[in-house]
Amino acid sequence: MTRSELYNYGIKRLASTDITEATIDAWVLFEEATKVTRATYYADMNATITKECEERYMQWIEKRAMRVPLQHILGFQEFMGLNFLVTPAVLIPRQDTETLVERIEMLLQAVDEPKDILDMCTGSGCILLSLLKRNKNITGTAVDISDEALTVAKENAKRLNVNANFVQSNLFDNVQDTYNVIVSNPPYIEEKEIESLEIEVKKFDPFLALNGGEDGLTFYRKIVKESSVYLKRGGHLFFEIGQKQAKAVSEMMKLQGFEEIKVCADLAGLDRVVHGVYNK
Repeated sequence: MTRSELYNYGIKRLASTDITEATIDAWVLFEEATKVTRATYYADMNATITKECEERYMQWIEKRAMRVPLQHILGFQEFMGLNFLVTPAVLIPRQDTETLVERIEMLLQAVDEPKDILDMCTGSGCILLSLLKRNKNITGTAVDISDEALTVAKENAKRLNVNANFVQSNLFDNVQDTYNVIVSNPPYIEEKEIESLEIEVKKFDPFLALNGGEDGLTFYRKIVKESSVYLKRGGHLFFEIGQKQAKAVSEMMKLQGFEEIKVCADLAGLDRVVHGVYNK
């Protein structure tokens, strides 16, 4: 096949399965499978593709047609300008979560002193490892209940050449130290809503990483209640939240004694982060 024949095949195959961004997805897979850049493609669309690249592309297109996420096919996702290994054991890092990292970075830049960070429900490790890679003078611990998720996070730390501690724990059960910052992007989807999510999420993201209980707030309650024991005086608690959860999470934190509670929006203007300070 020529370059254009192969690429157009991918577009048509994905469009036939009602994938909204068939053209984009087909190109992402084409470029990765063939290592042909856009400039090279348009310079000679009739160049012949090798059999090996053609077969690889066809296999990937079939996987995508079955709604396997692009990130699972390719094995990585970019987050904060860094490439993270992803597998079905972890949530795929999403751009919305970059807002959470950026808010923590604002705190780190405002206070020029060592900070020790605990990342609860770390998954791929994208939050903590991004912070460690991009900021000096901080140390970090990543916690997850899933051994499989921690294996992915450890591999990402190795790939990024950053040092972090990793603890397998059901929330704070195996956590012993205290921290300047605790951050969490916990499961926050209402259980009854999971079935209504897009196929790529409900079928391929780990159920444990999605299910926030009956009202989506189960993990916020537990983390807010227990986090005060593991925060140093003046420590900060940061959460990613669902767009309708700001009021409920803020109230939980207030009742637990947190102060200076703030809600921050993402680039789409949706409530995405709640954070506060614990001074007791």
